[in-house]
Amino acid sequence: MAFVPSLWTGLRVDAESIMVSRRRGNASNLKGIRCRMESAEPAVETEEVNSDPKGLVRIKRVLVSVSDKTSIVNLCQFLTGIGVEVISTGGSAKILMENGVAVTEVSDYTQFPELLDGRLKTLNPKIHGGLLGIRGNEEHLQAMAEHGILPIDACVVNLYPFEETVNSGEDFGTCVENIDVGGPAMIRAAAKNFKSVTVVTEVDQYAELLTELAENDGCTTLALREKYAGAAYARTAVYDANIASWFSMQGEEHFPERLVISGILKQRLRYGENPHQRAAFYVSDGPKRLGAATSEIIQGKELSYNNIADTDAAWELVCEFNEPAVAIIKHANPCGAAVGVNPMDAYIRALACDPISAFGGIVAFNRTLDKDAAEEVIKTFTEVVIAPDSTAEALQVLSQKKNLRVLLTGGIPADEPGWTVKSVASGYLVQDRDAGSVTEAQLQIVTKRAPTAQEITDMLFAWKVCKYVKSNAIVFAKDGSTVGQGAGQMSRVDSARIAALKAKETSEAAQEEEVRTKGSVAASDAFFPFPDGVEVCADAGATAIIQPGGSKRDEEVIAAADARGMTMVFTEMRHFRH
Repeated sequence: MAFVPSLWTGLRVDAESIMVSRRRGNASNLKGIRCRMESAEPAVETEEVNSDPKGLVRIKRVLVSVSDKTSIVNLCQFLTGIGVEVISTGGSAKILMENGVAVTEVSDYTQFPELLDGRLKTLNPKIHGGLLGIRGNEEHLQAMAEHGILPIDACVVNLYPFEETVNSGEDFGTCVENIDVGGPAMIRAAAKNFKSVTVVTEVDQYAELLTELAENDGCTTLALREKYAGAAYARTAVYDANIASWFSMQGEEHFPERLVISGILKQRLRYGENPHQRAAFYVSDGPKRLGAATSEIIQGKELSYNNIADTDAAWELVCEFNEPAVAIIKHANPCGAAVGVNPMDAYIRALACDPISAFGGIVAFNRTLDKDAAEEVIKTFTEVVIAPDSTAEALQVLSQKKNLRVLLTGGIPADEPGWTVKSVASGYLVQDRDAGSVTEAQLQIVTKRAPTAQEITDMLFAWKVCKYVKSNAIVFAKDGSTVGQGAGQMSRVDSARIAALKAKETSEAAQEEEVRTKGSVAASDAFFPFPDGVEVCADAGATAIIQPGGSKRDEEVIAAADARGMTMVFTEMRHFRH
């Protein structure tokens, strides 16, 4: 049906009432749409608007088939109010009719019943012909007229909730039944014919669509249709990617022949690692692990690329511990980590390791953030705080620092298998997440002296922290707290020297009588290739070393530890972190 000028004279679209709010996950909410019609006259058929430089096309007929029915009634009430014919399927048609929206059911339009428990309903020439037929192409128009195929000018479709079904833990059969077939087919058909057809795949597009119709007398612009076509293909690509990934996980092949990676844009960043690099933050569209990507941002300015990377590292580190723990990260490396009797105690101990480097760092807690801990945090300039939860009193304290970002994850991630992905030129490196750990029973004592109970406790602590320090990594720890770390050096002995030096400088700045590494333990993420690294650790005052072992010179390394009266244990597990 054509646009009637007098009808639009009285139309009011209240911009304040067109509000969209995102729900967690893929869905969205259109809070409200208010329109007032002051007059309505019978519509008459007119030709489409094709000569306008904006490529305007009037919506006369729309196909509606939605799984997420949020705001669909409001949208269709608006469309029918301006004379648009609505064709709809099953549950969508039912809810529209229940709310007084005039609807033609698909089966009535196609003159073909829904079959196979609803699997076969929109896969019909009268549907796909109406979407794919090229307006202005005489052969297409003649074929459509011959077979009673009417042009469909808009397609509002969202897909069966396959991702949500998988994430909810449903059984295999239920997940398969939630794989949409007709929806992706309609979306792709409409998107291909974007010069004439508007395809709408997300609830949060409704408000923009209504604004467009209001501004263009019931028509959409070519720019909008092309934009929505791109979004439509992205949506079906992500949908298929998630299905492919899910199927690959059902089989015995750990890494599939074809890797599909999908994500949803969470944030366009001001820049990347450096101001001249553009950047964006995407959240996985598949199964999610609680962390920086899924957290709720409570306060603070916009997160940067480096903030997000460092926050993820800090969070993953504290999640290694069962007892209250805090990690302070600076440039992807922990400059302090500790366990304590409560969050405040753990924070104070972690900060003491290197308070100078902690300035402008990222702080992660693995316990609910309380007021006492928050009051300590705001004493030092901090970029980000992440925790599973927070008390209202703690948030009130942190609000004193307006730019401080506060992220709450809602819990601790389950220790489940997963992948990490790193890009290289023209490719991806994919590996299992480093979930490796060792217990006291797995430690292999290789020196003459066996470790004391305290040394074992501190070595296991240091080993967990060392896993999150860039290789080559050396970590000194004492009494459940790091006291010095060396990271990212080309030589392991240099990492040991830097760790010892940092500990010495911090001890001197605190005017302590003896260096903090005296009586400490040392952890190395990989084996010592030569005895010199062990000697540096011994000179710093370390009494015990935990390392993977496996060097051709292990005997020399062990002998060096024995010569200094040290104890050494092998883990037979390496923790390189590049």
